Amino acid sequence: MDNKSFGYVYDDGELSRRAYNLVIGAILLYGFVINYFMCKYLAGYFLELNPWIVIIGYFVLAFSGVYISERSDNAFISFIGYNLVVVPVGVLLSILLVNYDNGAIINAILVTGSVIFVMMVLSCIYPAFFLSLGRTLFVALLCVIIAEVIFIFIGIVTPRIWDMLVAGIFALYIGYDWAKAQQEWRSLDTAVDTCVALYLDIINLFIRILGSSGKSRKK
Repeated sequence: MDNKSFGYVYDDGELSRRAYNLVIGAILLYGFVINYFMCKYLAGYFLELNPWIVIIGYFVLAFSGVYISERSDNAFISFIGYNLVVVPVGVLLSILLVNYDNGAIINAILVTGSVIFVMMVLSCIYPAFFLSLGRTLFVALLCVIIAEVIFIFIGIVTPRIWDMLVAGIFALYIGYDWAKAQQEWRSLDTAVDTCVALYLDIINLFIRILGSSGKSRKK
């Protein structure tokens, strides 16, 4: 009986689609659980840190994590890169979420989960459409980053509708990255690399949905 008979790994080492998607789900869940415990138990410590240390540390670790994951063909090394993304994001979330009550956070989680489900289903039905959005989404996100840097320097507070528009970009990115993942070679390393992209999409979507709610902010 060969490996294919078990429905998990084919003879050439490729994971079955079921196993591949289960691995992606498990790794994403791992990242969110780490973030949950960081926010629940370490927020007070992170709030005492110098803001510049937090910002610089975030960019250094997160970009290093993405780079390591993208460049490595080894699943374990890529997983280290994934953790280098998850941890600094957890620090930022810990600092951000203290400004919101539990009702607003839970609502944002539910909306985010619903959007993820819809975009993944749509990307499975219309993969060609979502795959065609890659360059457009990249340009749109680059414009958002440039615009928000300018907003920070000139002191503009972005309106709620801006967060809604950016949330739309990340929602489409979830569909794009999921469709792309289903076209790739289904290895453990590819699964981890996919999780890095999806994790960042989902976290950014959640933050934008939370920000666009414009309510339940602690005074």
